[in-house]
Amino acid sequence: MIYIALLRGINVGGRNKIKMADLRGALEIAGFQKVRTYIQSGNILLESEETEHELEGQIEHIIDEQFGLTVHVVVRDKSELETIIRNCPFRKDEIARARETAVGECLYVTMLSTAPDPEKVRLQSESDFGMDRYQIAGRNVYLLFHHSIRNSKLALRVEKLSPYCTTRNWKTIDKLFVLANQFE
Repeated sequence: MIYIALLRGINVGGRNKIKMADLRGALEIAGFQKVRTYIQSGNILLESEETEHELEGQIEHIIDEQFGLTVHVVVRDKSELETIIRNCPFRKDEIARARETAVGECLYVTMLSTAPDPEKVRLQSESDFGMDRYQIAGRNVYLLFHHSIRNSKLALRVEKLSPYCTTRNWKTIDKLFVLANQFE
């Protein structure tokens, strides 16, 4: 099965530095097949018969052992990535309007390690995020920013929905899906 492993907080602001070539090598030595990485923010594509949960633990362990870093990993398989793309809840005109005022990217997906607790979802729904919008779909949260993800109350609150999560912009999600399809 083709998996996408997303590392949280790698090579951001000079912290948790890992060269992707070194990470690929460590994963290949550990026995992972067809390991590829995409950009420096910790996106790994690989083939494995393990479960998502097993992969998360194995990759976290390898990073701890080889690089001395505690990094959380969220894994999705190729079919879930396709579902994320296919089920974007925001209309094209909504995204276009957000792009007009956004600084940088406007559309993101936060991938949670587990489905959020209903009480946390309820508390989140009571918050005012201005024009920024979100939609929860299982373990994934779609985010649409009208200004910027940086310093956004919404971005900070979404991170509290699950013990571990990581966020990627839509361009990265699209590219990861293209790369995942090249495995076959």
